[in-house]
Amino acid sequence: MITEANKSSASQPIADSHDPKVQQLIETLPGEHITQDAGQSAIIFRMVMSDHLCPFGLKSLDALKRAGYDIIDRHITNDEQNSLVKDNLGVETTPQTFIDGKRIGGNDELQVFLGNSEPKAEDEKTYTPVIAIFSVTALMTLALCWALSVNVLSMQALMWFVALSMCVLAIKKLEDLESFTTSFLGYDLLAQRVVRYAYVYPFFEAFAGIAMLANQPWLNPIAGAVALTIGLIGGISVIKAVYIDKRELTCACMGGDSKVPLGAISLTENVMMFGMGSYMLLRAFI
Repeated sequence: MITEANKSSASQPIADSHDPKVQQLIETLPGEHITQDAGQSAIIFRMVMSDHLCPFGLKSLDALKRAGYDIIDRHITNDEQNSLVKDNLGVETTPQTFIDGKRIGGNDELQVFLGNSEPKAEDEKTYTPVIAIFSVTALMTLALCWALSVNVLSMQALMWFVALSMCVLAIKKLEDLESFTTSFLGYDLLAQRVVRYAYVYPFFEAFAGIAMLANQPWLNPIAGAVALTIGLIGGISVIKAVYIDKRELTCACMGGDSKVPLGAISLTENVMMFGMGSYMLLRAFI
């Protein structure tokens, strides 16, 4: 039974599942015992409320099942139980998992313990968003070529790839415009002089990408001029910040919360825009 006496906060997180407070929680909280005859045991405390099913708890439970653990799954079904678990274990968050008597911690710590992921540093850089975006836009380009019987090595296919990539990158920036502008102002030379340019840049990029997809004779020169201009300014800004000033920054091309390093990736984006913009202008006037 849950009483006020049970709610005294622990000074240190409990690391041993044999602690009386942990055993009390196992006896007090509802849940189930998932037997998998693995020889190794696990205890998990996770939120299973009528209005909230903790996604991290689900990930932890799934990881334990896939690893074949014998699991005592305990559900936190209301705020009172949530406070009790945090106070008894001396922790601030749930889920919390114990394996073979040892407290592992939350979902991130569990995934590392099970070998499903690597420890993450707060300032860790990653190229995953870049790979995801360009892989999907490349597949979309191949799909268009297949559907419309266009040679995948043609200039039309390249234009589709660049246009689709620009549109997706614009969406990433527009997801959080304020955050993007803060990051963008850190290195873009024009934005540092005209702050409002940082706010309209994603709209310019989206417009140019959409206009390329439309491929209308009267619209192509406008799209080409826009792509060439923002690509040129962006390319010069990246070269100065990274290769001349030797600054270590994150790339605003993936949005303001990006952990992609500023450098070759952002330069590639700008080179693509500059190159495609130049081609569209030449095609329009020659």
